[in-house]
Amino acid sequence: MAAMSQILTDLHAATLSGTDVPYGMIRDAAIVLQDGKIAWVGPQADVPAAYAGLDRRALGGRIVTPGLIDCHTHIVHGGDRAAEFEMRLNGASYEEVARAGGGIVSTVKATRAASEEELLQDALRRVDVLIAEGVTTIEVKSGYGLDTETELRMLRVARAIADARPIRVRTTFLGAHATPADYAGRDDAYIDEVCIPTLRAAHAEGLVDAVDGFCEGIAFQPAQIARVFDVAQELGLPVKLHAEQLSNLGGAKLAASYGALSADHIEYLDEDGVQAMADVGTVAVILPGAFYTLRETQQPPIDLLRKHGVPMALATDINPGSSPLNSLLLAMNMGCTLFRMTPEEALRGVTQHAAAALGLTDLGTVAPGQVADLAVWDIAEPAELSYRIGFNPLAFRITGEIA
Repeated sequence: MAAMSQILTDLHAATLSGTDVPYGMIRDAAIVLQDGKIAWVGPQADVPAAYAGLDRRALGGRIVTPGLIDCHTHIVHGGDRAAEFEMRLNGASYEEVARAGGGIVSTVKATRAASEEELLQDALRRVDVLIAEGVTTIEVKSGYGLDTETELRMLRVARAIADARPIRVRTTFLGAHATPADYAGRDDAYIDEVCIPTLRAAHAEGLVDAVDGFCEGIAFQPAQIARVFDVAQELGLPVKLHAEQLSNLGGAKLAASYGALSADHIEYLDEDGVQAMADVGTVAVILPGAFYTLRETQQPPIDLLRKHGVPMALATDINPGSSPLNSLLLAMNMGCTLFRMTPEEALRGVTQHAAAALGLTDLGTVAPGQVADLAVWDIAEPAELSYRIGFNPLAFRITGEIA
């Protein structure tokens, strides 16, 4: 539902603004909305007289948080990989599946075969589930085309999601996701002949908000990623990176050297990499869905991230292979249960820090000047959002400026 000029009353606001009070909680609060933005938030008894003429809407004592943000998804793709899920359960590793021609490359085949309309309709089914959980912003990556035509098609579909649904979409070019079969053994040629020219074409068409890559033994080496990031810098695009998921190639340090918005997965990240991220404000995006699905045992270094003050975001990583997870609420529970994140860290991870991971400064907290993207919950305490499993307590969303 769209935000109008009004005063929301009879609520408790988990503002996520500041750290002096857990969750930035204001009990018995009011929130003033004007022109799609938050004009004021504070104790209900203190609403300024200047807003006295606005309509009031009582929320029945519910808790209000910022709208949730899923800051790492591969939500646009063709097909599924249920057969590979079964292979892994029968003992095959993620690397073995990939080297046998499965994994990302198998989704590439299905995505190339899908029309733009087919990709959009499939993506909207997944988007609708997120919207129903209070999500108001998503990031969408390309990376399942690995040729110019399909990569551009994926990005156009990502943009079209925002036209079809009341949700903000940020697009990320992930041409450096894998090497397609027709370039097998020629990774450098793929980067130079396909990935970089496609990035330039996507930027020229206005389809790209950020640039990503997969820095891993089964994907691309740091020097190859650096060539892509050099072009991103030339084009004025921020970068982020799939880093240290299966091994430590120094991807997070590389990303930090480019002032990256985020380094994602990071299970094998060491303290030098954490420090490099801390030095430039790179957000750590924690993705428990892939850890869970792949039955990994190496956990991300949560304590080191806390020690160095690196902000932690949480996301679903929705994709057909390593994280077929379509619930951000479940990702919050996984972050707490699997990695011992606190419920407050989890909620900040899908609001305040998720916004930072996307380079967004007008979302993620309930504060004056922020876009009025809010989630209203039938809960007594914010920790319930991470505590329950398979339960959705959303009452409704309020959305301000959708762009």
